[in-house]
This record gives sequence, structure tokens and C-alpha cells, in this order.
Amino acid sequence: MKSFIREKKIYCNDYLEIDIIPRVDGTKGKRGKRGYVSKPKQKNLNDKNAKRYFMQLANTNFNNKDLVVHFTYAPKFLPSTVEEAEKEARNYIRRINHKRKKEGLGAIKYLLITEFGEKKNGTKRVHHHMILNGELDRDIIESLWVRKSRGKKEGEKLGWINTHRLQPNEFGLQSLCNYLMKDPQGRKRWSSSQNLEKPYQRCNDSRYSRKKVMELVRNDLDNSVFWEKQYKGYIFTECKATYNDITGVSLYIKMRRLN
Repeated sequence: MKSFIREKKIYCNDYLEIDIIPRVDGTKGKRGKRGYVSKPKQKNLNDKNAKRYFMQLANTNFNNKDLVVHFTYAPKFLPSTVEEAEKEARNYIRRINHKRKKEGLGAIKYLLITEFGEKKNGTKRVHHHMILNGELDRDIIESLWVRKSRGKKEGEKLGWINTHRLQPNEFGLQSLCNYLMKDPQGRKRWSSSQNLEKPYQRCNDSRYSRKKVMELVRNDLDNSVFWEKQYKGYIFTECKATYNDITGVSLYIKMRRLN
């Protein structure tokens, strides 16, 4: 079976990722066929594929008009299991959706991370991070992190909450996602709304040769003129090379759309 080099372009709205990967375990595919990037089955963010897909979803769906919310629990409301914490977060999302509907806005779009662990003294450590679409005022978003009691109009605040406007840069939301996905002291799980736009990919098994890949590695991986000529309409951000004893050298390139 002959080996070949596969180019896989992953489109994330204004951002483009390119994998140039040696393949020795398959046959060449049709050029340019479009398909959605598969969502990893892994719910935990200790899996590198889940982390990469999370970042791709963030860059595809959110920009500087949107928000990130960090929220935790007061001791009296602390969930005893990760499932209870996720249920509380879903209730919070329902309250946001209800408010959005009253304001004539569409359904919430979100990425949610729930981190669950224990401190050294044995007490639970639980908090959430959520990237969500904007339009609602940040004070309103924070005011909905409450638990309402019967007969009371105002609910009791569940804990600390803080909201910030997203600040993407030439890497999109990479820095924020890396912070949110940092190694947890315990379990870290993620979920998303069903209405997110999915990143999609196109493959080409004839564009690059092994000789060309090695030429790039030996000379200049950060040759912006070359990459911007290859992918017109995009600005070069970075290129990284990795080596595997079995397959050889792979390249990972990041680009952003030229405005």
C-alpha cells in the first residue's frame, strides 16, 4: 500500500486550520469533498481531540460581540455530584433562554464547562465557565444565577458570578479556550447547545508530496508568503511540525481570514 500526504482544511468561520498529514493506512479520497468535523464522544476535556474541537466550535460561533461567564457556588448551594452541578447549570441556561424570549431574542448559543473536584480538606470544588452569545446585558446575565423560593419574587444568589466581553485576537479565542481547558484538579466536562454552527472540513490527497513537506521543514515553516499564496484570502498565523516514528512529519497551520 502506497503512502501519501493528506491536506485537511478545517473552516472555523474567520479562522482556518490545515493539517498536512502522512497517511499509510488508506486509499486516496476524492478531492475537495466537504464534511462536518466529527464531535468527539469524550465529554471530558482531558482528551486532546475534545479540546481541539471545543476551540474550533468557539472560533466558529463566537466573536467580540459575545460573552464569557465564570460562576461558582456559595457553600449552602454546593452540589454533591457533577451531575447535580450540570443540572443546576442547565436550569440557569433555561432562565437565560426565558429572558431572551421575553426580549424578543433567539435561543441561547453556548459552550459550557463544568469543573468538579475536591480541596485538600475534603470539601467540594465546583465551578462553571460558559461562552455564550451576547445581546443581553451582562448585569442581566449575572442576575439570573439565583435559586428562587416559593412566594419570593427575587431569588437567592447561588454564588459568585462574573461576565466579560470576549476579546479574540489573531488566534481567535485560543487563549481563552486554553485557560478554560487547563488541567483540572478533578473532572472537567463540557457540553454545548444544539444550535451551534459546526466547523467543516475538506480533504485533498494530491496537493502536497512528502518531498515538499520535508523541504518546508528544512527551510522555513513560518514562510508567510508561501502559505498565503497557498490559501488565498487568509493571513498566516503559525505553523508547527510534529514527528512520528511510524508516519513521519506532520504540519499544523493556522490562518485567519483577510478582512
